[in-house]
Amino acid sequence: MNNPYYSNTDITLLDVSNDEWKKILSEDVFYIGRQKGTERPFTGKFWESSERGTYYCAVCGNALFKSDSKFASSCGWPSFFESIRKDAVIYIPDYSHGMNRTEVECGRCKSHLGHIFEDGPKPTGNRFCMNSLMLDFEPEDKIQSVSF
Repeated sequence: MNNPYYSNTDITLLDVSNDEWKKILSEDVFYIGRQKGTERPFTGKFWESSERGTYYCAVCGNALFKSDSKFASSCGWPSFFESIRKDAVIYIPDYSHGMNRTEVECGRCKSHLGHIFEDGPKPTGNRFCMNSLMLDFEPEDKIQSVSF
């Protein structure tokens, strides 16, 4: 990937135009991340994964979720009950498609990741329902020591 904005350690907010992202990102990642698309349920590479490690934004590399916050959900997308840190994601009211829900965007690049619902497990009661295509994953044994 030739993405000059991608970093697993830099949390500086990005202000990059969609025209620039379109030159850098794959068609699928651009569609979901920048045009608020979604992948079909039960098709993503991470929806059933139980591997230990950290999930990052596929657009900018921002750390989003630890695997110990991931849980089995019947929704068809990877589900987490909390983000890795408070500012890792941002929340946007979403009234599209006649629904009242909350969109989750990357806190660094503002790319669409999925939605959050209040039907998750304890301790938060949240279910972050994320698109696998919007996530990169680094297994626990390959993660360098980085504090957030």
